[in-house]
Amino acid sequence: MKIMDISIPLNPDTPVWQGDNGVLFTNDYSIREGSVFNVSSIHMGIHSGTHIDAPYHMIDSAITVDQIPLEALVGRAQVVEIPDHVNVITSEVLDSVAIDSDCPRILFKTSNSKYWVNDPLQFNPEFVALDSSAAQYLVRKGVILAGIDYFSISPFDDLIKPHFILLEAGVVILETINLSEVLPGYYSLICLPLKLTGVDGAPVRAILESE
Repeated sequence: MKIMDISIPLNPDTPVWQGDNGVLFTNDYSIREGSVFNVSSIHMGIHSGTHIDAPYHMIDSAITVDQIPLEALVGRAQVVEIPDHVNVITSEVLDSVAIDSDCPRILFKTSNSKYWVNDPLQFNPEFVALDSSAAQYLVRKGVILAGIDYFSISPFDDLIKPHFILLEAGVVILETINLSEVLPGYYSLICLPLKLTGVDGAPVRAILESE
């Protein structure tokens, strides 16, 4: 069994969405300065780094992170590779790739993955994501978790509707994963968020285990 970490590093150099505050670590107590312990604090947005979006992110009456069933976050997942020439993932694109109707968790590996290799400390708005037709396709397929290898599962110029379609249907969204070293195929996904109560998202440490 091989374990692959698909989370991006979380530190003050971690890129964040345009306009968001960055990640900040502070040393509250330091052994070098005479304390018995090293104790640090962290300040960051909930959607920084690798994270999930709960339905509450877009729907005020929907479930929050702590209410997401753990069964949605742990289990069999399919990594689907999207050809590099695809700029927007549509339902037609999804028809052309082999999505398994019996696998309820889908992770999309796209040309975005090259950013984590070539330019990992910058935010690039020209990323590949799902349009509304693709979001509706996944809902029809019964997908319970959808992941993407960059900051948003929705395109930069249409952030609202694809998110809303997925979250309204109860689909958990996993964003900002690094699939650059992952081959397409089937894996066991473990994607556990911090148990933050009453909020719209949470950082996760996401890993894949090869079957």
